[in-house]
Amino acid sequence: AAVRVKTLAPHIEMDVFSDRDILEPGPSANRVAAALDKADVFFGSLLFDFDQVEWLRPKIERVPLRFVFESALELMSCTKVGGFSMAGGQQKGPPPAVKKVLSLFGSGREEDKMVGYLSFLKIGPKLLKFIPGQKAADLRNWLTVYSYWNQGGLDNVVSMLLYIASTYPSPKAPEAMPAAPVAPRIEPPKETPALGCLHPEYHGGKEFFASPKDYMQWYAKHGPLRGTDAPVVGVLLYRKHVITEQPYIPQMISIMEQEGHIPVPIFINGVEAHTVVRDMLTTDNEQRMLARGEIGSISPTLSRDAVRVDAVVSTIGFPLVGGPAGSMEGGRQAEVAKTILSTKNVPYQVAAPLLIQDMDSWTQNGVAGLQSVVLYSLPELDGAIDTVPLGGLVGDNIFLVPERVSKMCGRLRRWVELRRKPAHERKVAVLLYGFPPGVGATGTAALLNVPNSLVNLLRALKSEGYDLGDLDVENLNGESLIAALTAQEDQRTIARGAAGLAAQGAGPAAEHGVQANAAEVSTKQLKEWLTYPPEWGPSEWGPIPFLPDNDVLVKRMQKQWGDLSSYRGIMSSASGQLVVPGLRAGNVYIGVQPLLGLEGDPMRLLFERDLTPHPQYAAFYKWLQHENKTDVVLHFGMHGTVEWLPGSPLGNNGLSWSDVLMGDLPNVYVYAANNPSESIIAKRRGYGTIVSHNVPPYGRAGLYKQLATLRDLIQEWREGSTPMTAADHASSSSAEMMGAAAQASAMGAGSAATSAASAASGGAGSNGGSSEGQGDVRSSLVAPIIENIRLAGLQEDVPFVPGPGSPLWERAHGSSNGTVESSSSVTLLPEDAGLVDLKEFDDYISTVYSYLQVLENRLFSEGLHVLGTPPTRNQLSAYLNAYFDGSLPQDALDAVADAEGIETARARLERSFQMQQPEASTNGSNPPADAGARMAELEAKLNEAVQIRSLLAQNSQELTGVLRALRGEYVLPEAGGDLLRDGVGVLPTGRNIHALDPYRMPSPAAAARGSQAAQAILDSHTAANQGTFPETVSVNLWGLDAIKTKGESVGMVLHFVGGRPVKEGTGRIARFELIPLEEMGGRPRVDVLCNMSGIFRDSFQNVVELLDDLFHRAAAADEPEELNFVRKHARSMQAKGLDNTAARLFSNPAGDYGSMVNERVGAGNWESGEELGDTWVSRNAFSYGRGRERGAARPEVLQSLLATTDRVVQEVDSVEYGLTDIQEYYANTGALQKAAANARGGKAPGVSIVEAFGKEVKPRELKDVLRIEYRTKLLNPRWAEAMSAQGSGGAFEISQRMTAMVGWGATSDFRENWAWDQAAETYALDEAMAEKLRQANPQAFSNVLKRMLEASGRGMWDASPEVLDRLRALYSEMDDQLEGVKA
Repeated sequence: AAVRVKTLAPHIEMDVFSDRDILEPGPSANRVAAALDKADVFFGSLLFDFDQVEWLRPKIERVPLRFVFESALELMSCTKVGGFSMAGGQQKGPPPAVKKVLSLFGSGREEDKMVGYLSFLKIGPKLLKFIPGQKAADLRNWLTVYSYWNQGGLDNVVSMLLYIASTYPSPKAPEAMPAAPVAPRIEPPKETPALGCLHPEYHGGKEFFASPKDYMQWYAKHGPLRGTDAPVVGVLLYRKHVITEQPYIPQMISIMEQEGHIPVPIFINGVEAHTVVRDMLTTDNEQRMLARGEIGSISPTLSRDAVRVDAVVSTIGFPLVGGPAGSMEGGRQAEVAKTILSTKNVPYQVAAPLLIQDMDSWTQNGVAGLQSVVLYSLPELDGAIDTVPLGGLVGDNIFLVPERVSKMCGRLRRWVELRRKPAHERKVAVLLYGFPPGVGATGTAALLNVPNSLVNLLRALKSEGYDLGDLDVENLNGESLIAALTAQEDQRTIARGAAGLAAQGAGPAAEHGVQANAAEVSTKQLKEWLTYPPEWGPSEWGPIPFLPDNDVLVKRMQKQWGDLSSYRGIMSSASGQLVVPGLRAGNVYIGVQPLLGLEGDPMRLLFERDLTPHPQYAAFYKWLQHENKTDVVLHFGMHGTVEWLPGSPLGNNGLSWSDVLMGDLPNVYVYAANNPSESIIAKRRGYGTIVSHNVPPYGRAGLYKQLATLRDLIQEWREGSTPMTAADHASSSSAEMMGAAAQASAMGAGSAATSAASAASGGAGSNGGSSEGQGDVRSSLVAPIIENIRLAGLQEDVPFVPGPGSPLWERAHGSSNGTVESSSSVTLLPEDAGLVDLKEFDDYISTVYSYLQVLENRLFSEGLHVLGTPPTRNQLSAYLNAYFDGSLPQDALDAVADAEGIETARARLERSFQMQQPEASTNGSNPPADAGARMAELEAKLNEAVQIRSLLAQNSQELTGVLRALRGEYVLPEAGGDLLRDGVGVLPTGRNIHALDPYRMPSPAAAARGSQAAQAILDSHTAANQGTFPETVSVNLWGLDAIKTKGESVGMVLHFVGGRPVKEGTGRIARFELIPLEEMGGRPRVDVLCNMSGIFRDSFQNVVELLDDLFHRAAAADEPEELNFVRKHARSMQAKGLDNTAARLFSNPAGDYGSMVNERVGAGNWESGEELGDTWVSRNAFSYGRGRERGAARPEVLQSLLATTDRVVQEVDSVEYGLTDIQEYYANTGALQKAAANARGGKAPGVSIVEAFGKEVKPRELKDVLRIEYRTKLLNPRWAEAMSAQGSGGAFEISQRMTAMVGWGATSDFRENWAWDQAAETYALDEAMAEKLRQANPQAFSNVLKRMLEASGRGMWDASPEVLDRLRALYSEMDDQLEGVKA
């Protein structure tokens, strides 16, 4: 265009640049600045980058005439055309008359405003001719320019430039301007329809159909697939790409037809996507609704000529409602989109070429930054599934990867086939999990009772009409299915191949009509399945940076696992066949997802990044597709491994193993609603359509054993009197203590309680100042209280600090000479009762009592959830009590839980409220002024309680959601989260959960809470370290807590460094800026080592880049090193010759996940905690940030930061997943602490745990939280009974927590006898419990015993010889039993 304008009008000087010219300072940016300095007109479009916008704004404001379209709001606000300006102030926007005209366009619906605006752009210039005034004329000229630009094409752009030059001549002196030739003729805009359809065989794709109806009428006569029943797919295209004749569009249409689809390609500007889907496309479901008169959700604007489609594909991305114009208001119109798409009830898929990223960066690093938001995050809010990148930029041109278009088509075809195939013909593969091996994990999933849930599923399938063969679903026992699957793991059976499986049969499940699946795959067949056609070349792979060999996947597999033809390994028979076990009931296959095959040798992951699944893993998924002819796979629970396989971190390509193995299979994935973090990996890398399930009900820990006894004793102490005489109480306490001490002695707990009884009878009445009687009573309680504190192991939780002058002072400090710390504690013994000052002890008892209240009211997950099962009355009560946490009277909550009417519940509420009012309200006086407001607040909460009851009763929708997905229907989306933190918005379950808009992290509330937590950590640290600030704090950034808290951990990082979010006009966070030192209250900038989970790294790349930018600016800030530890450490590393010394964001290698510490602990493959710290370092030495910092190995920088780490910070986001519940916490937080200790010469840094699920943000020390968790969960009889009642899955959960206990001992040196004593007493030495676990899950019970013996062997537990002998005997019995089972 510039060349043609120069030819037509030589007097016009033009400089043309792209945004790449101002990416960074340099010669290109200088040329842009020089051109702007002399310019009369600035024209810009598609400028969004915050730094570029900030650079441009002051420079273009000096230019008289400014046109900015389709860019950041801050830049578009610089638009100025004569008297018309988009800037703020009195001249903002169009004149009132124009606003009136604007209001007449569109449907009047909020979501259609942008569509009306587009209509106005077309007709506006003509209407504005009749509105007087220069401002209206300038607005008309601006609209005319935009009309040229929006219509696109070379001719229009040339005419636009000539129009600007002729309408607004240069204000410079005529003599300074070149002589103008005869003015060229300026053509009016050549219009292309704002919306239309095209096909490459209709006038070469250069002429358009006015509507989908016209297109389909033509297609019925001339289309390549006319007269077939091929699926009809509505395809939304960018209008500008059609106008500019981008070659990828006809190519994509042709490939879709080759793959058996009839495309309906509809080009739009972008903002009207929802109106096209709503009004111009229809579906069988919508037409059936119309026929039944169900018109509530059907738009009145639905065209009678709407075209029926089987699916909708958007090549635009962004939200369906608003498109690019709504892109930074994530979810603002999501409810409208959900209504439209649920009415259509067909798959909605986003598949598009990358327009912000080039092909090379996608291939090397995956889809990143804003591109990932456009393609994944925002469409997922609408319920989009199976996102496939179709290509990307090469230079300035858009290219397709045809292989990816075929992938999109294949997946669409299979979803449509699900809708068309009757239920009795559909083949479903239900996949369970069995990781880690050998510990009873088969048929388990986090928070889900898999056996009972599986029975519910099979019954639902039967009632839906699926062919389940002879399965007796009414009498089916889910545990029998798990037992049969577990038996198939015996290597002796596998060695015999399919014949061995067939001979073994279905075991206990056979009596219910279940059959064994006996299949095997040859390695020759596997090679064929993994080999691309030999003729494939550039025409299939497109212009990716390298051309793969057709057997590239086979070569990679053989590089790791050896020649396939001679392979004898995991799940292979003696003859070399790859065995596929499982169970079958008619058309339903039930199998266990293969193990990854890396257990037992996890160290290989430290050195081999180009991993592949083992041959049988690949054969298993390929067998499902090719031999079993599976229609849909159902991954049952949280979570499997296929989505975690090596490949592109985000944006699968044809060499990503997740993509290769899932193939075209629709993937329905049952997932816990409170884990949107890991579910998006299943969704994005594993093509999972998520169906959420609820979390188990909550329970209060209560008090038990010594804790309950201690509470009662303290209550007596506080009352100061007792119905018994002091002598009676001493005798009673003595007897009780002797029994407790005898029990404790058997557990190796130390001294017997007889001396305590003696001390109790001796009393300590002479100490302290109290009345004689009260003093005698209290004195008699001192020894029993001390003994129960000792038996419960509370001395570390609540240390006793004697005051100066106390006989215990010298024991605490050794000697009174010299300087001593006043806070030194002493371990109290029962015989110290006579030495304790009663006033001092009274203060101590108050602290102990407060701590007991914390334990008593602590929440935990009670048992496991059963899919599709509403809560019982007691479970509902538990949910409500946990949610309202005392803010509603119990009487009212009981009424709600009892399902009484709202009026009955309100009456109970009012009665409880009146009883709580001061006496004045009952004796004729006026009630308190705020009573009415308080009652209104309580009524609002009561209504919320009723709503929660109703939503929890809809747990049955979990099965409904699964059945909908199995039919190929649309599954409603919803934000993932948990009830306690996120409220009723996460209910009901049975939804396709998604995460948040990453460009809004942290939210204002999260930033505030994160800042509060960080300051509390600093205050605590400085108080314990004579006012010294930590130089470096290591903060774990995890995807799960970041999503659920909306970025509180990021808020902590910002506070430590001294940074704050800066938002651009749409509310998107565009930068983290440094807070000036003078605003930080005199404290320094604390350096932060950010350890990122793989999910955080991949899901929040924009946050990673913003944090990296913040650290680099902090390192470069001209500030004193004593007030800027980031700068101090960066300069120190520079002096050592290190590169990128401002790198602070570390994670695993790109596309890889996990520290591997938990694998080593699980396999027992470690010698020392230091070794595990080194493993963590090896796995986390990869730096991420801006530009090409995408997993650069920087171990020296990491070690330097670890050496200055004074504190580690971990956020815990939910009740369900505490430090002791899953392996990942010790494998990361614990191992990080050990790695820092290694780097610091053995001195471990402190660890702060921030529990984000409560109202208060109160950091606690790591070992304090471990003690609280063990007391309230694993060692709590109430928790133990609830979990052991869950069958094999419950036993496995107990087993895993024992493994985690070893992990904490290994990494953070948590080695406290009381915890192991009570664990052994609860799960091994209690005969009833031991028998229950042994029956439910022999492998899990064996692991429980194994971990106890391991703890003793590794010096974590000083168990008595008697206890160890009993444990060894039990373990030997279990070993014999398991061998017998295997035999």
